Amino acid sequence: MATDYYKVLGVDRKATAEQIKAAYRKLARKLHPDLNPNDNDAKKKFQEINEANEVLSDPATRKNYDEFGDQWKHADQMREAQKQRSQQWQGGATGGGSGFGGSDAFGGAEGYDDMFSSMFSGRGGRQVKFRGPDFQAEVRLDLLSAFKTHKQTLTVNGKQIRITVPAGIEDGQTIKISGHGGPGANGGPHGDLYITFHIDPDPKFQRVGKDLYTTENISLTTAMLGGALTLNTLEGAVKLNVAPETQNNTKVKLKGKGFPIYKKDGHFGDLYVTYNVELPKGLSKEEKELFQQLAELRKTD
Repeated sequence: MATDYYKVLGVDRKATAEQIKAAYRKLARKLHPDLNPNDNDAKKKFQEINEANEVLSDPATRKNYDEFGDQWKHADQMREAQKQRSQQWQGGATGGGSGFGGSDAFGGAEGYDDMFSSMFSGRGGRQVKFRGPDFQAEVRLDLLSAFKTHKQTLTVNGKQIRITVPAGIEDGQTIKISGHGGPGANGGPHGDLYITFHIDPDPKFQRVGKDLYTTENISLTTAMLGGALTLNTLEGAVKLNVAPETQNNTKVKLKGKGFPIYKKDGHFGDLYVTYNVELPKGLSKEEKELFQQLAELRKTD
């Protein structure tokens, strides 16, 4: 049964691009696999709305779909076949009144079916093979997952696919899995699967390319006198030595402690740590007296 992409998204055939976009986003939020982890029906519908949005959000593919329906993928071949049949009709029409007498240039519905059938056949009756459609999928990862190479199982078009996610994958990066798209026509090859990755923001670390940035709080006494502190990174704890008289917002670089570089084993960016000096609160009487003494000692003429 033919799929009606407009019905899948719940929009009118005359819907604007913005209306299609809004309808897709609304359904995607409702049906996203992360929100329906054990709902196979929701996963199937999510794939359907992705496919519908892919076709209808692009003016060119939408035009092809509006004209040829489920056969929009073969629009170029069908237009060429129409052109050839039109030329054949014009060249072979003789007598008998108007060339358009009661039917179109393809001889009505039967003629169109003949044209479509011939399009799928090459010389000598051999069928023309068509490559299958590509599939699109999206995967969300937290920063720690993107930091490490790991395996993940996806459900695409009702089928489970196990992939390896390389460490260092970028936010918005798309990778291609060859041969995991839709089946081809007449024995043609499968299409490909394109997976786009989205990295969720991390509460502690900000990633900029291959580098990581973070802020670490230190006490006033540590800032003034120096000392050691332990910093928890994405690959474990590291010790830092804070220099005496460290100023607020001082930035230090930890070479090679940043993010792994995509598909370059053993290569990492750097980690930049900004110190935030915390001022003490709730001072006791004795502490205030000590600070007053310090203030006196620091006075200059």
